[in-house]
Amino acid sequence: MSARADRLPELLPKNFLRPCLLLLLRERPAHGYDLLERLEPLGISRADPGRLYRALRTLEKEELVHSAWERSEAGPDRRIYELTRPGMEALHAASQALLETNTVLTTFLSRYSEFVALRPQDQFVREPR
Repeated sequence: MSARADRLPELLPKNFLRPCLLLLLRERPAHGYDLLERLEPLGISRADPGRLYRALRTLEKEELVHSAWERSEAGPDRRIYELTRPGMEALHAASQALLETNTVLTTFLSRYSEFVALRPQDQFVREPR
C-alpha cells in the first residue's frame, strides 16, 4: 500500500466511520468482521478493530443500531448488528451533510483547476491482500 493510501483516513471527514457503518448496515445486517472488510473500499482501514467495536457500541447506546447474538454451528456465536429507524434518519442526515461538503469541495477544486490541472490518482485504491 502506498504512503498516500496510508494517509487516506486522516483526509476523511471527522467521524466518517459513523455514516459508513450506518450505510453498511442499511445495506444489510452484519457482524463486526464483515463490517471491517466492507469498510475498506470506503477508505477505513482494518488496522483498528477496537475502534470499530467502540463505534458500534456507541451507535447502539444512541439506539441507531440494534444487536443480537446469532448462533453459529460452524464457529463461535456472533453479534449481528442491524440499523434501526433512528439510524436510518441519522444516515440520511449524515449523507446530506456529506453532499453539502462535496459541493463545497467541488467548487474549490473547480476554481483551483484554473491554475493547476488536477487529475484523480489511483493512489487511494487499496491493493488486494
